Amino acid sequence: MYCLLFLHLSLLAQENANIKFENDFSTPKVFIELPNFKNINVRDCTISPGYDELFFTLDAPKNAFRTILTTKKVNGQWTPFSIASFSGNYHDIEPAFSPDGTQLFFASKRPVDSDSIPKKDYDLWVTTKENGIWKKPVRLPELINSSKNEYYPSIAKNGTIYFTAEREDGKGKEDIYKSENINGVYQTPVSLGTGINTKTYEYNAYVSPDERFLIFGSYGREKSLGRGDLYISFYKDGAWQEAIHLGALINSNQIDYCPFVSFDQKYFFFTSEKSTIQSSYQKMSIDILQSVFNNNSNGTSKIYYLPFDKLLTSLNRE
Repeated sequence: MYCLLFLHLSLLAQENANIKFENDFSTPKVFIELPNFKNINVRDCTISPGYDELFFTLDAPKNAFRTILTTKKVNGQWTPFSIASFSGNYHDIEPAFSPDGTQLFFASKRPVDSDSIPKKDYDLWVTTKENGIWKKPVRLPELINSSKNEYYPSIAKNGTIYFTAEREDGKGKEDIYKSENINGVYQTPVSLGTGINTKTYEYNAYVSPDERFLIFGSYGREKSLGRGDLYISFYKDGAWQEAIHLGALINSNQIDYCPFVSFDQKYFFFTSEKSTIQSSYQKMSIDILQSVFNNNSNGTSKIYYLPFDKLLTSLNRE
């Protein structure tokens, strides 16, 4: 599996990345096209504040191996996709830029130190850019990481980190936590209130840099459309308000997850396993079958995007 994956990566690296930001459309579009990865999962992305660097996760079938890919915009052109300089050896997922663009947080199963073996659970790590180069990642402190999974970091402008974790003080099976950063020191993580967390699963929280709104995934809530839906909560009067379902414009009867909003709040990105494959067809041929399996939404994870104002309009929010 690893050899096949890296063979595809070498083929993919021969062509410039096809990254486009369209402006006027009202239904989600596939954001990242990978011609050599038709049936491999593409999940979670982050884009630098200056729209000149992109990271996302490539996920082999059955999560056999996960690695972070990247592309940069140089002289107006996106470079060929490549494995991020800090990734490729261990399971790495869910990159997230800091609002100033100087740090990149992510989740990884890499060893805690060079003498240990890879972990069975995900921890949160951070790499810092110096002179245009991403430095060796540093594991976040034990106050945040544990012997269980920590996922999906999202960073506010004041340094507070939001993430998903499985903890004994949680309200459900997975909760969204935040840890304030005071004078460079992370504080004890706190599970968010009941407007966000419930007795079921909450995961993959994106927080706006000003902590005005939070978009996250949840499974098992009332009126859910499928295996996991996306919700938004607004911070008001000192508390996170009751979460609002993002509706059928975004959510499907499959899992919808990994939200991200560009730093200028122009675009909303998310991952979905939705499928347009039908259970029966009037006519079928090998050409039609190839098109059905390889094109559009075929049940593998794909990253979609939509102008953020279109999403807010659909919720009657401005």
